[in-house]
Amino acid sequence: MSEAKDLLSISDFYAQKTVFITGATGFLGKVVIEKLLRACPHVKKIYLLARSRRGVSPQQRIDDLLDGMLYDRVRDMGGDWRSKLVPIKGDIAEDKLGMSDEDWRTLQENVEIVFHSAATVRFDEDLKDAMTLNLYGTQNVIGLCRGMKRLEVLVHVSTAYANCDREVIDERIYPPSVDPDKLSSSIGWMNDDMVNSLTPHLIGKRPNTYTFTKSLAEHVLLQEADNIPIAIFRPSIIGAAWKEPLEGWVDNFNGPSGLFVAAGKGMLRSMIGDWNAIADIIPVDYSANMLLAIAWHRVAKSHSSIPVYHLTTGTLNGCTWGNLCIMVSKHFQNYPFEGVFRRPNFAFEQRRLIHYYWCYIGHKIPAFIADMGSFCSGQRPRMNKLYGKLDRATKSLIFFTSRGWEFSMDNYHGLIQDMSPQDRETFNFDVQKLDWNNYFLHFILGLKKFVLKEDMANLPVAQSRIRRLRNIRWSMYFCLFLFSSWLIIKRFPAAQTAWAQCLSGVHKLAMALEPFKLSN
Repeated sequence: MSEAKDLLSISDFYAQKTVFITGATGFLGKVVIEKLLRACPHVKKIYLLARSRRGVSPQQRIDDLLDGMLYDRVRDMGGDWRSKLVPIKGDIAEDKLGMSDEDWRTLQENVEIVFHSAATVRFDEDLKDAMTLNLYGTQNVIGLCRGMKRLEVLVHVSTAYANCDREVIDERIYPPSVDPDKLSSSIGWMNDDMVNSLTPHLIGKRPNTYTFTKSLAEHVLLQEADNIPIAIFRPSIIGAAWKEPLEGWVDNFNGPSGLFVAAGKGMLRSMIGDWNAIADIIPVDYSANMLLAIAWHRVAKSHSSIPVYHLTTGTLNGCTWGNLCIMVSKHFQNYPFEGVFRRPNFAFEQRRLIHYYWCYIGHKIPAFIADMGSFCSGQRPRMNKLYGKLDRATKSLIFFTSRGWEFSMDNYHGLIQDMSPQDRETFNFDVQKLDWNNYFLHFILGLKKFVLKEDMANLPVAQSRIRRLRNIRWSMYFCLFLFSSWLIIKRFPAAQTAWAQCLSGVHKLAMALEPFKLSN
């Protein structure tokens, strides 16, 4: 086996290479493209699979993407980098990826590296739709790769939770609970109601169709991709960028992003979760860097089977959900979102009865009061509807916030060891270097800037609203105390006597201290 010093650098590996990327317009895909252009400037061509969406052509979607601030650093480098990007009209859910025969032949004759990251990330996706995108889409990519004359590697982006029905997860492909071919033929003749009724029995201990179909896709790679050089990348929960290409960059409400926005807006007060479980969140720039490094490693090193690479933090630099909650709450105080519904005050709760109590007190009652106010003022009530969506979203995450897993990391360590010091810096994904407090600060600021489109110049206004809500809260508590005291005094004569004695004692104490006040 060659030593690291004998291997090409990652940048040199991509020089004059032609790359094909599915999921190019997705969260991870956008960062992969940017890093490939910036860190590997001599890459020859990058083909991007994209479909028309809401009447916008693939070319226009890619142009709009490249015009964004995400690619500022690439633009600053100069050069004709845009000409290297070639949109391919297609859809992973369709036969032959929905491509024209000409595009299909072009890819098979020229592409050397394939990154398959397209997938549905919706946890509540119907099984049929999840299989179409995650399973059949992978089979379609395999069909394309079989005819590629110059293919060096296919890197499939899976998830660390593909086998979340196990507590200890090794770097290997596990046998599926259901044969993918038999499942496909069975649900083909079923209507949606029949499939939905069978779904809980099919996915077993897994929480959703996403993790289930991701597991099936891995098995399909093992079963159908004969003689194709493959590597599987399993990142955990992908969150905002830490440092590249922009600190805190994020473009969606998925996963922790939606959780942070709901908590920061003061809407989410309680969620079921284990304070001591690991919040296995990985920055998207770490994920992009490791994905690019995996392709290099798969070609540079010989492998007897399909290598699987985990990118998780638990065993190396884990951050618990409890610590996450503490850090994020502090950042909400210093950098609050604009137009918050209530002061942020979020916590995880393991005891379901206590959680349901806080949901009633902190979610349902405020939503009812807000909707009543909207109704009385002639506005459309919307808070109960928003809380319904929030409840469904948080329920889909409970499986991941209330337990932990142990992931083997041998291939991760081997990859880092084989990289040169320069590559380790340029393509950094060393989770031991993650500063969690700093990362979550950038995450919150990124949500403000890139998702909520808030101007940091308006921060004093947001902070003023937080102080005003705090004063209103304590004023309500004081009024409630006075009202409760009045009821007790009126109801119970003994309480009235005790209250009079208390006031008399306070008056006497004030009179006794009066000479000291005058002398000073």
